[in-house]
Amino acid sequence: MQDTKAIIWDFGGVLTTSPFDAFNRFEDEHGIPRDFIRTVNATNPDRNAWAKFESSSVSIEEFDILFEAESRALGHPIPGSRVIELLSGDIRPRMVSVLEFCSQHFKCACITNNVKSGSGPGMARSQTRADAMAAVMAVFDLVVESSVEGIRKPNPRIYEMTCERLEIDPVQAVFLDDLGINLKPAKEMGMRTIKVVTEAQAIDDLADLTGLSLP
Repeated sequence: MQDTKAIIWDFGGVLTTSPFDAFNRFEDEHGIPRDFIRTVNATNPDRNAWAKFESSSVSIEEFDILFEAESRALGHPIPGSRVIELLSGDIRPRMVSVLEFCSQHFKCACITNNVKSGSGPGMARSQTRADAMAAVMAVFDLVVESSVEGIRKPNPRIYEMTCERLEIDPVQAVFLDDLGINLKPAKEMGMRTIKVVTEAQAIDDLADLTGLSLP
């Protein structure tokens, strides 16, 4: 679209495979109901262990204890440290190619809810993976991390902050995220939003909104 000036991307679940897939594998391997970890994270979402960790209100050691207590209360105790091990997904090469292409035409930013664990915004657990994710992050004009800012999606302020730093109005941005709860405030601010369900669907939707012929 003619008035598009920026594309804003989530990281995990958009430029990488979803950590939810890793959660499900862990649950299957340990006889835990599917989506149990997501249920823990969605219970009391503004003040639970996950919310505190992503906004750097608690340390990794405190998160480990708090998450285990919350998951125990729901029937299946899981140390928070085990969940952290599952967070870093695999990079989606085609989506990265789309990001690189878009960066030639628009400002590109990343808003990521992440934690102070692993290496960098992608929370990589190995140096090889950290290097690969750092190369992706280098494409962005701006990276906004919840663990640095002390606020997280879906707090509207993190979207406002991103637009201010990009020097754009929200109506001039397209925002991609794999969680509807994170898209809602962005849409209310005037951004055009894309819920990433599959890689191909997201790329098709982005092409429609930007008018670009994407790779």
